[in-house]
Amino acid sequence: MALTMASTLELLHEHDQLREVIQGDRWTLDSPKDIQPSRPFTDVTYDTRQAGPGSLLFCKGHFLPEYLDSCGPEGPAAYVAQQDLSAHTKAPGIIVNDVRKSMSLLASAFYGRPQDRLTLVGITGTKGKTTTAYFLQAMLSRLSGGHAALLSSVDNCLDGRHYQESQLTTPESLDLFRMMRHAVDAGMRYMVMEVSSQAYKVDRVYGLTFDLGAFLNISPDHISPIEHPSFEDYFYCKRRITYNSRQLVLGADARGADLIRQDARAAGVPVTTFGDGTRQADFLVRKAPGEGDDYLIGPSDGALRPVSLSMDGDFNALNAAAALAMLTRLGLEPDSGAIQAMGNVRIAGRMERFKADNRVVYVDYAHNKASVTALLNFVDERYGERKPLITLVSGSAGGKAIDRREGIVSAAQDRVDRLILTADDEDGESSDQVDQQMLGFVTNPNLDVSIEPDRTQAIKQAVGDPGQPRDRLRVTLVIGKGEERWIKKDGSHVPYEGDDHVVARLLGTKSYNLGATGTARG
Repeated sequence: MALTMASTLELLHEHDQLREVIQGDRWTLDSPKDIQPSRPFTDVTYDTRQAGPGSLLFCKGHFLPEYLDSCGPEGPAAYVAQQDLSAHTKAPGIIVNDVRKSMSLLASAFYGRPQDRLTLVGITGTKGKTTTAYFLQAMLSRLSGGHAALLSSVDNCLDGRHYQESQLTTPESLDLFRMMRHAVDAGMRYMVMEVSSQAYKVDRVYGLTFDLGAFLNISPDHISPIEHPSFEDYFYCKRRITYNSRQLVLGADARGADLIRQDARAAGVPVTTFGDGTRQADFLVRKAPGEGDDYLIGPSDGALRPVSLSMDGDFNALNAAAALAMLTRLGLEPDSGAIQAMGNVRIAGRMERFKADNRVVYVDYAHNKASVTALLNFVDERYGERKPLITLVSGSAGGKAIDRREGIVSAAQDRVDRLILTADDEDGESSDQVDQQMLGFVTNPNLDVSIEPDRTQAIKQAVGDPGQPRDRLRVTLVIGKGEERWIKKDGSHVPYEGDDHVVARLLGTKSYNLGATGTARG
């Protein structure tokens, strides 16, 4: 059904969002007399540069009234805001209690409620969201004949075949519903998406109910003046997925799991758990007998099935158990092809392994205490008997998630031989400032620690030559940027070769995980 001025006001009133409509000195609750109530809006946008004569413009966030001056006399058709902006436009203003909630409601209506034609899966957690989403999408794609879409912090796939780099872990609500519409029009039946804490903090998924939600784990992250003021707030926002899902898959060992179960009982949402056997769980993952890297996964009351993953680490095997639990709770039975599809998943920038001489390099997106700890646990398990020389190359984002800085250092300083601090994304705070602060957190006097502002040079120093003695293994971990081909600086994206490409060039090799192209996706 087309979104008109009349249906817009009706929908906002229904959800207690409408305050009034202002045009000039006239205030009303009805459609302005010079706008036909039945004429549909031709577009919805939050960018004044795209606001044409038939557009409905959302004035959200740090919107400045002066932005409207550039729209011209013919557009937009109307604007939605929390304040009167009539001094800058002749367009009628729909004044609402919360513009972000209103935008989500109206975007859903404009795009014809595409969520109703998809089986929608939302995945949250501090770590593992991306890998779990790829695992699940791979199995769903196999079982549905390629009709599974994906929204992740790495790539978006709206037609089951083509993957494009994403901009946000969870898109703004207007973009989210537009993407859902494209997926529906492309014949998709499932959509698997990552749901960030910010998605609930700023109402990107307001009004959306997931057919299945997943809560993988929680640890302190994204705590800063522009994100979450405290761990409590971060955890609370993550927990919102429970109240907005028809059923939930939960990590049995997750911090705060008991509280999430209380949430689920309060919301009447059934819970299925997964784990590694440390605690009782409905779905389990175990290391397969023998010297290999295979695992056994499946329901705890049934036969466990073997899976050989292309991505290293017990934490990725745990993500595979989560994905299998989700697939089963969607009412699907995984066949051998689905298990193999999950086993074949490879994600650029996630546990990419490079080998040359006596050197092994991992490029990974680890960027907080929990993920660095998990990465080092893997190194200990895989290579510990060989007593490797371990070098970590890391920075941390400027202007946000300030808790990560001390967390990365505390997780690594007693477990690596060398730490090289380097450039990462900047947002009102330089990498040098961040690196100096991280340096101040180092308390281990035996740690070889330095700052190299140029990220490419930092990786070159870390990888170096094979060194002496030649029989000692050198493990280098390059973390935080993954496959990203840019570094954010002064509000823009400065081109960057990419950690994976730098390592491959320096070693004269290719990613062990990704094969010749280095661009394989799940």
